[in-house]
Amino acid sequence: MNLFKPVPDATTLPSLPGDEDGPVFAEPWEAHAFALAVELSEFGLFTWSEWTAALGAELTQASRRGEPDDGSQYYHHWLAALETLVTAKGAIDHSRLLARKEEWVQAYHRTPHGRPVTLCAAPSEAAG
Repeated sequence: MNLFKPVPDATTLPSLPGDEDGPVFAEPWEAHAFALAVELSEFGLFTWSEWTAALGAELTQASRRGEPDDGSQYYHHWLAALETLVTAKGAIDHSRLLARKEEWVQAYHRTPHGRPVTLCAAPSEAAG
């Protein structure tokens, strides 16, 4: 079952991992990143052409860096392109984006295995 709306024009997406039912995701975050790009395009933050150009540029840069083109890093490139585009469009300040990413890193470090990761303060931070 495909839970996602059709991609605006999947043929324009270079190397999109998928099967006959649509995109394929190895991890839940990949599906979230995918859906976010589609939704932001539908919202009008950027056109689908701008999106495919940003993703294509990121994949080209990865190739120039000598990264393997085996699909294992596809959604890392997808996320990098999305971050570049939303900062370029002014949806978020680059320094705020970096700060938010660091907040998530810290949240993962303080969260016990098997527990949901949240951005709320750790118990010792909330008490103090």
